[in-house]
Amino acid sequence: MATPLSLEAMAQRLEQDPDFRVLRRLVPVTDFGHPPTRLQNPAQTLSVLVLDTETTGLSHQADKIIELAMLLVQVDPATGLPSGPVEIFEGFEDPGMPIPPVAQEVTGISDEMVAGQRLDDAQVQALVDRADLIVAHNAGFDRPFVEARFPGFAAKAWACSFADIDWKAAGAGSAKLSALAQDQGWFYDAHRARVDCHALLQVLARPVGGGDATGLSQLITAASRPSYKLRATGSPFESKDQLKGRGYRWDADAKVWFCTVPDTDHLDAEIDWLKTEVYGRRSARVEIEALDGRVRYSARPGGVSQRSL
Repeated sequence: MATPLSLEAMAQRLEQDPDFRVLRRLVPVTDFGHPPTRLQNPAQTLSVLVLDTETTGLSHQADKIIELAMLLVQVDPATGLPSGPVEIFEGFEDPGMPIPPVAQEVTGISDEMVAGQRLDDAQVQALVDRADLIVAHNAGFDRPFVEARFPGFAAKAWACSFADIDWKAAGAGSAKLSALAQDQGWFYDAHRARVDCHALLQVLARPVGGGDATGLSQLITAASRPSYKLRATGSPFESKDQLKGRGYRWDADAKVWFCTVPDTDHLDAEIDWLKTEVYGRRSARVEIEALDGRVRYSARPGGVSQRSL
């Protein structure tokens, strides 16, 4: 009688058939070892803090953090590869209010789980102090929440693994973290902060697209470059479809269409497009907000200037 194949052996056989795709449960990496690089001096590494929050809702002004997880890892800036042990922080916090049913459904966190709990301010700040770069998969969501709770986050450079990497150009069908993990052959139980952090770190430790640059490498580069938020102030109402089709978004509070561009070349090109396609012969002034890693994705504004067209 033949010896039954192990599950792993069956998975390997299936992987050899083009009609099958195998997903394995993601196993958190708690030590990346020391990859073969030119790096000899640990002082040459960057400390990257990967972060995720779970909250009672979507508004950083009205809602509260109920779970925070962080992974601190050393990254070789020359290769974008993590190395050494991963320092882990995870904790709950009682928001002082009932967790809405929709938040409980999404996160799996109940009132009983957070009752009487509080995040350790000293532990959080100790990790933040050592970080050179903070990474979240939706930094525009996470950053305002953690800055409202822990002011020390405001002094750090941030990057967003959702927005600062062109996943579509890299061949990904979706920029959702669960989909990116599946592209690497992993599945995991999403919407809990710690496992989301582990999934993100392992996705970012792999090359993105056809080159050798890892996701971490791309984020280190993105954080070091300025970007610009361009507001099409006073744009004609009839241009709204053009602006929307161009990728502009509507800021309901400021009542203005805006877009974000990665550098001065794109900024100049976008201003030329606005002048020709939107404003025509009309006199106009557009508003430009300069953003760097210390304010990007924060609720705090960058430096604002205006340019006449």
